[in-house]
Amino acid sequence: MVPSQATIFLELKAKGVDYVRTLTAFQYARQTDYPAFRKAYHKFKYPSAFYTFLGFNLKDARFADRRVRRAFAHAINKRELIDGVVLGLAREANGPIRPGTWAYTDEVKRYEYDPEKAKALLAEAGWVDRDGDGIVDDKDGKPFAFTILTNQGNDERKKLAEIIQQRLKEVGVKADIQVIEWAAFIKEYVKPRRFEAVILGLGTGTDPDQYAVWHSSQTGPDQMNRTGYANPEVDHLLEIGRASCIQQDRVKYYRRIQEILAEDVPMLFLYFKDEVPVVSSRFRGVKVAPAGILYNFSEWYVPRQLQRYTAG
Repeated sequence: MVPSQATIFLELKAKGVDYVRTLTAFQYARQTDYPAFRKAYHKFKYPSAFYTFLGFNLKDARFADRRVRRAFAHAINKRELIDGVVLGLAREANGPIRPGTWAYTDEVKRYEYDPEKAKALLAEAGWVDRDGDGIVDDKDGKPFAFTILTNQGNDERKKLAEIIQQRLKEVGVKADIQVIEWAAFIKEYVKPRRFEAVILGLGTGTDPDQYAVWHSSQTGPDQMNRTGYANPEVDHLLEIGRASCIQQDRVKYYRRIQEILAEDVPMLFLYFKDEVPVVSSRFRGVKVAPAGILYNFSEWYVPRQLQRYTAG
């Protein structure tokens, strides 16, 4: 196992690996754009099924208030994140269903970048700068300050946190950033929900059923509803959506789920990043499809004259 994106890339440049699932945006756009690399590897680009999000601990009284979550949505410019952090190699996310798939709908509530609207929503929720220090306070004078957690070895998420930190500061919210080693991050913070907010990613399967992520019964330490989200209507829709195999029957349930999640903002869905894998140019049979490139992995081969490794 190669531990970090930087180490993976060093192995790639040294031709020590034949396949990398995805490069960082900077690696794809800038660090691999030279003749020797193009000769040694083939780069691919296609929409991924993974979205990046800013998740709230909904058991925290501040984030339990939907007005606060909506304020954050207006305070953060997704386009800035996509262009500045992943160099445009992503599509804006407005929910957990991948755009272009049969269950997806774009007819949901949107939150345009609008710092003034963010300030107004915070004020409506009782958060006002009462002492002129630039940070909003509650009715008892306690400032709105919290920590965003994310994991080591992922510069993209750290950069996201830094931009989000700045945008929240502009609407009067103080955000600190803590970057934690992956195993400790998951075991000590994410699973027991010992966080205020986290930057993480989630993958979606070929089926839109996300019972494990959004159903209120799935909030235990070893389950996937990390934010503690609970909505009875969403629970019901998830249950009836997975009870059928008929696509035209199910689509209305998943589209309604997206509408509710857009209203509730249990997390800020930031973007679906493009998958940008690389494969050694020695390999033949690699083809891009809606499912990516690994769907036909068993058909990949290396011509005998280019083989490096032999059995026996």
